[in-house]
Amino acid sequence: MLGRGPKKTKETTMDKVPMLAEGYESLMADLKALRDERPRIVDAIEEARAHGDLSENAEYHAAKERQGQVEAMIGDIESKVSRAQIIDPTTLTGDKVVFGSTVTLLDDDDKPIRYQIVGETEADAAAGRISFSSPLARAMIGKQVEEEIEVTVPSGDKFYLVEKIEFI
Repeated sequence: MLGRGPKKTKETTMDKVPMLAEGYESLMADLKALRDERPRIVDAIEEARAHGDLSENAEYHAAKERQGQVEAMIGDIESKVSRAQIIDPTTLTGDKVVFGSTVTLLDDDDKPIRYQIVGETEADAAAGRISFSSPLARAMIGKQVEEEIEVTVPSGDKFYLVEKIEFI
């Protein structure tokens, strides 16, 4: 087995996590809230432990489970924050769709649809913000105005025309 490096994983610790500044601030707020919850969980565990037999103590088990969830979420957020690559779309230029772009597409009925390409933690399709890893964003990245995009979705293939690219 000599000569083999570590197994490749989908996400290595060195991968950058692109996000907008507001996504970074949102993650930091979530991290602060979770860290603030830690002492309350410890208090709940101590209080439940004082009730006696831990094997049948639902409050104790619930508090321990919540502690595990909070610690996992803190670890996940700390990892993303430490690898964050904050991108300000207003500093971008060019004629191609990139991370942070706001793109206006025309569907088959020439109805305009507008999306901003954002980080995974910031995505909210209803608000017009799609993750850079989504099928539609992957199809858009690198395209220019007047280029066609084809996306395969569960209901079939969809076609769009890039009408406008903005960096706002």
